[in-house]
Amino acid sequence: MFSGIRIRNILLILLGAAIFSFGLVNFTIQHELAEGGFTGITLILLFAFQWDPALMNLVLNIPMFFLGWKMLGRRSFKYTVIGTVAVSVFIKIFMKYQMQIHMEGDLFLVSLFAGVFIGVGLGIIFRSGGTTGGSDIIARLAHKKFGITMGKTMFAFDAVVILLSWAVYLDYRSMMYTLVALFVGARVIDFVQEGAYSARGAFIVTNYPDEMAEMIGTVMGRGVTVFKGYGHFSKEDREILYCVVGKNEMIRLKNIINSVDPEAFVSLMEVHDVMGEGFTLDEQKRPIQD
Repeated sequence: MFSGIRIRNILLILLGAAIFSFGLVNFTIQHELAEGGFTGITLILLFAFQWDPALMNLVLNIPMFFLGWKMLGRRSFKYTVIGTVAVSVFIKIFMKYQMQIHMEGDLFLVSLFAGVFIGVGLGIIFRSGGTTGGSDIIARLAHKKFGITMGKTMFAFDAVVILLSWAVYLDYRSMMYTLVALFVGARVIDFVQEGAYSARGAFIVTNYPDEMAEMIGTVMGRGVTVFKGYGHFSKEDREILYCVVGKNEMIRLKNIINSVDPEAFVSLMEVHDVMGEGFTLDEQKRPIQD
């Protein structure tokens, strides 16, 4: 059943599940806040009927497993099963051995910690190719099909569950702090998912395009694309270079530009989800990671 999956991804999914469950139990549940998605439904069932959230997480996700099998593909489905089961196991462990983290009644601080732990945990799981089931599958499908970030999709879906939680056990104060935690978590998810892939794109207008492109390719091993441009002020045809480098390579790129043409015009921008050789593919065109 588990052929074709990577041990590294499994370990990262387990790590993410542990971080997520720790934040859920020790911040969200202990201080009677709410959570979105299917996890939020398990909390409603916990506070309304004292039903075990670890068990309910598995029960509610069985239908989503069928959806994941049909729409996510076999590998992603396997990672999802691992992530969902791992979350239930860690919730059970942390519910049994809860830590008493004293926040002196500061729900704002609690919501920040809850958002960071849950966001980091889910972000690691998502980046490793898995989900924790439930709305995570829906968010992953929205990202795959429509390019909508998972954080934004989950934030919208969570609002419905929060309203249900408000009707069952939340007061208005706890609801607002829950929204703070969800917002922080959504931002952290996007950062963990996209931040590590974030690079810098550079448009370079220079009088020495051939020398510049050759130096970037030789010294940095980065490809350069040449666009044909026209300078409105100079009324001259110009060649515009475009290249993408990692954030940690920016100093090297600037040094190369200054050494070849200190008068070059350079425009830098943030780039996310970089794909291709040097980023997601190695020199043999093989995927660096899933």
